[in-house]
Amino acid sequence: MAIPDYQSLMLPLLQFLGDKQEHSIRETIEHLESHFNLNYEEKKQLLPSGRQFVFENRVGWARTYLKKALLLEPVRRGFFKITDKGITVLSKKLNKIDAAFLRQFPEFIEFQNIRKDEKEETHSLEVASETPEESIESAYLRLKSNLAIEIIQSIKSCSPAFFERLVIELLVKMGYGGSRKDAGEAIGKSGDGGIDGIIKEDKLGLDILYIQAKRWEGSVGRPEIQKFAGALQLHHAKKGIFITTSTYSKDALDYVSRIESKIILIDGELLANLMIDNKVGVSTITSYEINKIDSDYFTEE
Repeated sequence: MAIPDYQSLMLPLLQFLGDKQEHSIRETIEHLESHFNLNYEEKKQLLPSGRQFVFENRVGWARTYLKKALLLEPVRRGFFKITDKGITVLSKKLNKIDAAFLRQFPEFIEFQNIRKDEKEETHSLEVASETPEESIESAYLRLKSNLAIEIIQSIKSCSPAFFERLVIELLVKMGYGGSRKDAGEAIGKSGDGGIDGIIKEDKLGLDILYIQAKRWEGSVGRPEIQKFAGALQLHHAKKGIFITTSTYSKDALDYVSRIESKIILIDGELLANLMIDNKVGVSTITSYEINKIDSDYFTEE
């Protein structure tokens, strides 16, 4: 089954607290994981940032909404319990609790800062399935995807020499190639049997990477990768990077997975995302810092 959205978690969470005992966020998460029969992959699914589990994030927001409506309350660090108002809500034997239901409580309306005449915002609140973090990250991924398309289009309009310089810049930013001067001398120097350049794997030069960098319109097929693999064998090399602005055929990907040499295939999409992540060819126009409460600060000795 799919991971339930945070609104679907509100009623089961409140029901779990119906015993009027104090419960920690960890035992609450574990109970809800069992309640929804989540498998290992679902439990460990991460937000796009890779910094928090999706399910735990959604449980956290379900708890926040219930707390803002005063249906549950914190009792000490990391622990909370149901309130008398929460018990009253449970006694109604509801089929679900969601944001629309919580708007009957003035404290929740104040939390959301919603005016009753703002019908569009009210509707969006009722149907929302993403937590605020998920909404932010979804928007970020859409912006990043559009930027990646622009990057690839720009690369294809530039000269082969520019593309070589771009590859140098990216690899150095990623920690390869030693100095930029060393990398610049290595790329575009070989041209020997399907190899465009040689670069250090680390700053000390403990190993060597062989590189093929091609601007390409159509899908790169198996023959091109076989040619590159043959060139690696000719040089008694074990590691290579093939970089293209397009994509790789299924045969090419299958071939790389079965050969002894370690060849990393970087297609246009991955190339663009690596450039974004390493700030090559892009600039930051704005940034947002997301904070969370420091519970230790408010803990009195």
